[in-house]
Amino acid sequence: MPRLRQVPLAEAAPEVAAVYRRFFGERDPVAQPGTATGTPGNWWTTFALVPEIFAHANAAFAIFNGKARALSPLHRELALVRTGFAAGSQFVFSQHAKVARATGVAEEKLRDLPAWQLSGVYDEAERAVLAYVDALVLEHGRVQDAAFEALLAHLSDEAVLELSYLIGTYLMHAVLTRALRLEYDDVPERVVEVPAPVKSEE
Repeated sequence: MPRLRQVPLAEAAPEVAAVYRRFFGERDPVAQPGTATGTPGNWWTTFALVPEIFAHANAAFAIFNGKARALSPLHRELALVRTGFAAGSQFVFSQHAKVARATGVAEEKLRDLPAWQLSGVYDEAERAVLAYVDALVLEHGRVQDAAFEALLAHLSDEAVLELSYLIGTYLMHAVLTRALRLEYDDVPERVVEVPAPVKSEE
C-alpha cells in the first residue's frame, strides 16, 4: 500500500478533480483504483495531497510532450526507459517501455536496454543519449567531457537541455515512487538478511 494518504474524488481540489475525470471518468480512483494502462493509479491520488505539486508535475509532463521540443520523441522515450531501469523504478521503466514502443522504438532496443553497452542495435546518437542517462542517474551528474562532446555531436544545445531536464525530472519520479511505494514500485525491501538454517539436535 502507498505510504501516504490518498485523496478521494470527493476531497480533491477542483483542478485535481478535472484531471481525475480525464483518467478515471466519474469513479473515485481511491475506492475503485485502476488506469487504462493497468496501473493502480495511486501516483495521481497521492500527489493530489498537495495540489500545487500535482499541478507542477502535470505541467512538466505537458512540456515534455509539447510540439516545440528540439528533442526527438524516440530519444526522449529511450532516455526515459533507461532512466527507469537505472534508477530501479519498475513504474517508470514499465510505463515508458509502452510509450517508447508506441513512439517507434524498435523491440530489440527495448530488449537490450539493461545491457545497452554490449549491444550493437543502437546508433551513435542513441548510444550518446544512453551514456548521458547513465552519467546523470548512476553517476549523479558526473558527465565526462568525451561523453558530453559525443552528445553535442548529435543533439543541439536546446535538445541537450531538454534531455537533461527530462532525465532529472523522471529520476525524481523514480525515486519518489519507490520511497512512497506507489504504482509498480509498491514492493517491500528485498535486501534483507536470510537466516541460516537451524541445525537440528540429534
